[in-house]
Amino acid sequence: MGVSRLDVLYRKLLLTKLFIQGWGKPEDLKRIFEFRKIIGDREKCKHLVPRDYPVFIDKVEDHSDCKIHNGHFISPLEHFVPGILPTESVKARFQFIIPKKWRKHRPVCIHLAGTGDHFFWRRRTLMARPMIKETGMASLLLENPYYGYRKPKDQVRSSLKNVSDLFVMGGALILESAALLHWLEREGYWPLGMTGISMGGHMASLAVTNWPKPIPLIPCLSWTTASSVFTTGVLSKAVNWRELEKQYATHTVYEEEIIHLLEYCGTDSFRMGQDFVRDSPGSFDKLSDLALSSSLLGLGSQQDERVGLRREAAGGRVGAGGRGPDPSLLLEQREGDDLDRMLSAVSSSRPHMDMLHAKNISRGAGQRQSLQRESLCFMKGVMDECTHIANFSVPLDPSLIIIVQAKEDAYVPRTGVRSLQEIWPGCEVRYLDGGHISAYLFKQAIFRQAIYDAFDRFLQKYPML
Repeated sequence: MGVSRLDVLYRKLLLTKLFIQGWGKPEDLKRIFEFRKIIGDREKCKHLVPRDYPVFIDKVEDHSDCKIHNGHFISPLEHFVPGILPTESVKARFQFIIPKKWRKHRPVCIHLAGTGDHFFWRRRTLMARPMIKETGMASLLLENPYYGYRKPKDQVRSSLKNVSDLFVMGGALILESAALLHWLEREGYWPLGMTGISMGGHMASLAVTNWPKPIPLIPCLSWTTASSVFTTGVLSKAVNWRELEKQYATHTVYEEEIIHLLEYCGTDSFRMGQDFVRDSPGSFDKLSDLALSSSLLGLGSQQDERVGLRREAAGGRVGAGGRGPDPSLLLEQREGDDLDRMLSAVSSSRPHMDMLHAKNISRGAGQRQSLQRESLCFMKGVMDECTHIANFSVPLDPSLIIIVQAKEDAYVPRTGVRSLQEIWPGCEVRYLDGGHISAYLFKQAIFRQAIYDAFDRFLQKYPML
């Protein structure tokens, strides 16, 4: 199956860059990875957020078709990893949209925001209000950290400044969703479920893994990990690879310390390539005719760019030891010794294989392309660690999960990535024709129907829960 031309065109129209400041502070990455070990285990995580966690309603708006409750609470992440959230993101804000008259039960679906979905109007208009009209189901719209009222003042639109920001967002949303689910239970709402589109669907999936009860989940236009989104999807072109490469070359902490904190070891993981290299050392010769496509990442390979990178990186490493070694020498040392690590980071998808196994490149470009590969591999490693669904607990009842995917999605590649059916046996996947953008624009009714179906399935299986 090919990729949607509309997805590719739409991405080209957006000029903003992602992760313009790099990977994030190494200390922050270490803290996030350690906390991931806790929230990745439902038994460890289920008591982190108390059942009586305080949630506040600030204002109630009366509309012709519904009531809109505006509320807030302090993100529980601030208690467990203090200072990791930007000051603006510590207060979590939400809108709770309820019908004026309930039809049967008091069902509520929590909607998490996708990329670029600031404030509440988009989800309120396209999902929440139609759901009230169609079935009388209420919706709770939680604002993501780094978005809307929670956006740092120096952040440009939706462009997260650091790779680590995405992981902080995920950890916060997992705990914030738990706080809201507890609050809804206390208020007598039932049944409860979660959904989201694109990034919102993935964040909802992570949140549900830690809920200690069966719960409907409807992730739309998302899959098993964010690593493919930023390494082979069209969003990879928006990543500021120049800065990521420079930081990876000049700060050895990423290679010497952080890599060793990565634990995910699935069949599409950062580490599996090491076994491939060890067991099949001759296999790379068969791939020597593959062309290295640096253009996939939006990176040039001209000599003046390579020299420029080395001059920038030669500014040295800041730390106790002062200025570090010449990055060009550092890269030469890494090129042979760390090939296994580079290869281990990638999945079996063709774009990864093209980039990592290419051998018909000039010696002069070798160091530059080696750094590109290492940075790409490190990106996959850290993304899988914090976002791969297999690195979290399996929801208690996967049969309550209905995934809606676009067949030609260029934003969320599925090639070379473990399927959700493998990780969550019993879940249902519904495929739509077209790509990511067309599905988002024109398939909202299908997303809503999947929500209704998942809730009906829950009521049939757990009428007394």
